[in-house]
Amino acid sequence: MTNQEIVQQLWKECDVLRDDGVTYQDYVTELTYILFLKMSKEQDQEQEIPEKYRWDNLMKHEGLDLMNFYRQLLLDLGNPAKTPSKRINAIYNNASTSIDEPANLEKIIHDIDGLDWFSARQEGLGALYEGLLEKNANETKSGAGQYFTPRPLINMMVRMTQPKIGERLNDPAAGTFGFMVAANDYLSDKTDEYFDISDSERTFEREKAFSGMELVPNTHRLALMNQYLHGMDGKLEQGDSLSTAGKWMKNFDVVLTNPPFGTKKGGERATRDDLTYETSNKQLNFLQIIYNSLNKSGKARAAVVVPDNVLFADSAGEKIRKDLMNKCDLHTILRLPTGIFYAPGVQTNVLFFDRGTSDENNTHDVWIYDMRHKMRTFGKRSPLNEKDFAEFEKLFCPDDRNNRKETWNKENNPNGRWRKFSIDEIKNRPNTSLDISWISEEEEQDNRSLGEILGEMSNKAKVISNAIAELNKELEGINDEN
Repeated sequence: MTNQEIVQQLWKECDVLRDDGVTYQDYVTELTYILFLKMSKEQDQEQEIPEKYRWDNLMKHEGLDLMNFYRQLLLDLGNPAKTPSKRINAIYNNASTSIDEPANLEKIIHDIDGLDWFSARQEGLGALYEGLLEKNANETKSGAGQYFTPRPLINMMVRMTQPKIGERLNDPAAGTFGFMVAANDYLSDKTDEYFDISDSERTFEREKAFSGMELVPNTHRLALMNQYLHGMDGKLEQGDSLSTAGKWMKNFDVVLTNPPFGTKKGGERATRDDLTYETSNKQLNFLQIIYNSLNKSGKARAAVVVPDNVLFADSAGEKIRKDLMNKCDLHTILRLPTGIFYAPGVQTNVLFFDRGTSDENNTHDVWIYDMRHKMRTFGKRSPLNEKDFAEFEKLFCPDDRNNRKETWNKENNPNGRWRKFSIDEIKNRPNTSLDISWISEEEEQDNRSLGEILGEMSNKAKVISNAIAELNKELEGINDEN
């Protein structure tokens, strides 16, 4: 049995819980509580779990006795006084069960115990859990995958930034820790599962190389589980990166992330006091903390997913773009196709930039690859895959960007996807906008669904609404001063 088949089996268990009113998101959290115990046994890593709550003892209970035992287990594993393990406490912090029917709980536990765990160990328990998270994201009824970052996109961003042994990596919007897990897998493959490095390097990779912060407690719980199953033990905090709690994130070599879209609830500003420009736009605030968190070694770099409004927002948006291009070499923008995220109409880009050794004039040319226009239709039934990035990766030249070539001549082939713009050309654009498109719309046929078109219109309306809110706040400030 493959991991994919095991994921399918695990997912079928959610049918058992429908009568209990358990949502898909609650189901994954519930599975995490139970899977942690089972996978700890399978990996022979039950030492931190109190003996009475280990898998074999859980299996001895049944019926109402099992339900009561399980509820106490959740309480005690989240209690430092009962379970002196920070990792386990974090995973079971404030844990409670959504299952009301003892027979349903018993069935799930016994079904999980009966799965083909030998095959799962062969393929990797971490890979199995990643598959479960992706399955949940693909389930549109849950809403969990609204902005789920497709794994082919994550893997491409890791390949283009090329993490190295000894470097410190971070994701300030960690989600389920997918970027850091992918970076760990990349380095593991490069070093034959970390065999070709010293013991001290191996310890560094496990404990200090990968870090992150996640705002939502339940998502943070899933991230901790994901990290654990991949043999990682870095700093993974629960909290708001845009608050003072996130100020520890500094001096990184690589940042890989897909920050949340939208404005802060109520339109309030971020509470961090180390942001140069104030705005209620989450992406613009995240962009600031990202490029300021990179060290000035001359080798620090980042790949960040941002929605279109980051490329053209005026006022604070323009100031932040200029600050980014001064402090960093914003060398590449990948315009992603519509439909790769599960919210219809969301249009996004990946910004690739390197932190300079100084804070001035680091961007000279910006290369843009337009993967959006004249592309096949993407969606749940036609997802993004690794092959979709093949041409971009070849042109990106991750091993030596100096070898980049202007593959498409502007005059002879005006609709080529790859084009270079000088910093002077960009500065002469209104608002220093990076929202640049040159492929002729006349040659395109709009194959999007009505839902995607309406979604795009809704997102543009939100951008306009946010801009008006920003302007009103600035006008209120001027009136207050007067």
